[in-house]
This record gives sequence, C-alpha cells and structure tokens, in this order.
Amino acid sequence: MNRRNFTELAGISGLGLFSVPSVFASERSMNKHSFNLAYAPHLGMFRHHAGNNPIDQLNFMADQGFTAFEDNDMRNREVSLQEKMAMTMAKRGLRMGVFVAHEIYWQKPNLASGDKALREEFLDYIKKAIPIAKRVNAKWMTVVPGHVDLRQNIGYQTAHVVESLKQASALLEPHGIVMVLEPLNFRDHPGLFLAESPQAYEVCKAVNSPSCKILFDIYHQQIQEGNLIPNIEKCWDEIGYFQIGDNPGRKEPTTGEINYTNVFKYIHSRGFDGILGMEHGNSRRDKAGEQAVIDAYVKVDQFI
Repeated sequence: MNRRNFTELAGISGLGLFSVPSVFASERSMNKHSFNLAYAPHLGMFRHHAGNNPIDQLNFMADQGFTAFEDNDMRNREVSLQEKMAMTMAKRGLRMGVFVAHEIYWQKPNLASGDKALREEFLDYIKKAIPIAKRVNAKWMTVVPGHVDLRQNIGYQTAHVVESLKQASALLEPHGIVMVLEPLNFRDHPGLFLAESPQAYEVCKAVNSPSCKILFDIYHQQIQEGNLIPNIEKCWDEIGYFQIGDNPGRKEPTTGEINYTNVFKYIHSRGFDGILGMEHGNSRRDKAGEQAVIDAYVKVDQFI
C-alpha cells in the first residue's frame, strides 16, 4: 500500500463536525490499557467500533488507553473540525502526532532539483502549516523531499535539499515545531530522493536545526535496509518520530516478520518520550480486525 492509497483509506472517516451521544458507549473497554509508549492510531482504524464521526473515534482511542493520535490529512480538514478535534484531544489526553505539511512530488524532482520556484512553493506550504500545527497542538509535521533529479549528481541534489530545509527550519524554529524527514522504501516509492536512514541522518546533520529531524518509519526501513535496531541506534540523536507497520503487508505488529517487542523495548530503553504513529492498515477490515489491532499492541508492548 502506498502513501496515497493509505491516506485515502485513512481519510474515509472525516465525516461530520458534531458528535452525538455515543451508541457504542456500552462497548467501551472496562480495562483501559496502559501502554509503555505513545502509539498513535489514525482516523478510520476503529470505525467499526466508533462509527464515522472523528470525535467519536478519538474518544474510542482514548478509551482504549492510547495517548496519541496522528492524521496525515489534517491540513486538508475544515478549520472547525480541526478545532473540535483539538479540544477533544486536549480533554482526553491525546497528543497530536504528525500531519503531512506539503504537497509531495511522487513522480518528479522537487527539493532535489534546486528549482527556486519549487523551493518557494515548499516554503509557502511550511508557512501555511504553522497555524495548523498550532491549532491542533502538533509538534511534528512530515516532509518528503520528492523525487530524485536524474540530470544532477547526488551531491548537488543533497545541497539543494539541505538549503531548502535550512530555510524551512528558520521558519519553524521560533514556533518550536519540528519537520520530520521520512525516508521511503524503493519498492513502494521507487525513485524518491530520500530512501535510507543514514542519508536522512546526513541531511539532518547538515541542516543542523532542532526543527529538522528524522521520521524513522520501521516498515519502510525494514524493506529498504533492515538491521533495524542498529540503524535506530546510529541515528538516535536525529530521530524525532517513529512510524509503525509490519512487513510484508503493512499491517499491525505480529502480522509479519518484524520483532516489534524487541524494537519497542529498545526504543523505550532509550527513554523515548515522543510518538509512534500507527501508519498501517488493519489485517482484517471488520470489528474483530480492529480488536486484533488493539490486542497486537497490548502483546508487543509487554516488554517490561
């Protein structure tokens, strides 16, 4: 599943601005889970339990013990819905995770090209994302530099990307907001400039800003490079955010080959207090499948 299809599925539940008394209140868990890490579901993940209303879905997540939430499509939602979601998250103790800050160029060069018009377009998206982040109390926003420029040496491309990110960091730093750069795997997203964690680490070191960090997506990096825990360790001081998905399939932990209990144990052992976004689908698209997602996180979180 590529990001475009994934976000379309995730966005199907962005319906309605006003919550009504919940018909599923009697089904709320009587044994609220206490997770060791801040796992963040997204809209649509629990719609069979919670219905299509985003506010009901946020309440269901909190009822299950989740303490964070992420929404790739937040910047495209109505301001009134953003405000209502923010109030609900504050009330229920849910921290806001990432949203995608800008238009991503999947098929053509963007930041790697050095094109000044494309750079200005990107910076304009960053400027517009700042009030959204403040509105929903988001600290992080996702940035993807786009496709490689096959007409330029990789060194020049890297310099172009670094310069664009330096300028974006200057916009974000006064607000304490962090853009997190996401390397994406070659299988699902062939030809993108940013693919591996060492490359993201190099770029972040060159930008040298607290507002430019790595989004380490465990699913993507299992496909791209493997060697997960050693690579997380090498990149640790530049990682600002994690995302989750098992491989193959990009579904919940325990459905693929990744030993998420050990990965989460390592992340917790380092004192990570950020958010781990559940950017994956459900292995079953029914109510039982949604419970299976919750059960999977309860299982892999048992590392203490």
